[in-house]
Amino acid sequence: MLTLCIDTAYKYLTCVLIQDNKIISSYSEECFKKQSEEVFIALKKVFEEGNINPKDIDSICISKGPGSYTGVRIAMSIAKTIGEVLPCDIYTISTLRLYAANKGNCLVLMDARNDRAYAAIYDKDKTVMEDCIVDVKQLDYHDRIVIGDTTLIGRKTDNFDNIAYAFLATKYLWKKVDNIAYLVPEYLKESEKYYL
Repeated sequence: MLTLCIDTAYKYLTCVLIQDNKIISSYSEECFKKQSEEVFIALKKVFEEGNINPKDIDSICISKGPGSYTGVRIAMSIAKTIGEVLPCDIYTISTLRLYAANKGNCLVLMDARNDRAYAAIYDKDKTVMEDCIVDVKQLDYHDRIVIGDTTLIGRKTDNFDNIAYAFLATKYLWKKVDNIAYLVPEYLKESEKYYL
């Protein structure tokens, strides 16, 4: 089984080719708001590096959001197009879940602007707090691994782990899309209740 994985939902552009349970080629670079300019160059690189013909892929997995409105739609448009042209399965995973990989007691943050963050808490394969929008000031991040936009909580540098590996680590959590016509990005609306 040969799977192409793509994440364009936020700061990074990540393209990965996974054959069975092994990464055979990958590309991951920070290019916030430039993914649409770079994505086809990145795809060409991973196919050439893996010595793979794009027609040979069996499935595609994409991050479905939350994230940048345009960013999420880039990977989704590519997946829908390929899914219409090739006989391949399409899978999705939450962007926050992807970034957490399979870490225990992990808070994932992505800047949602205006002192808000897209956030979720995971403990390995268990969801402790569903994807939501939170007021950064109300977050309880003590005693947790924090992944993502850690500058939001006063840390010096952001912390995005190896996203290519995260696709492989979360493979058992991918959700198959039954009808690609109904595949839509996950955009979170302002929560009435903030989670702590």
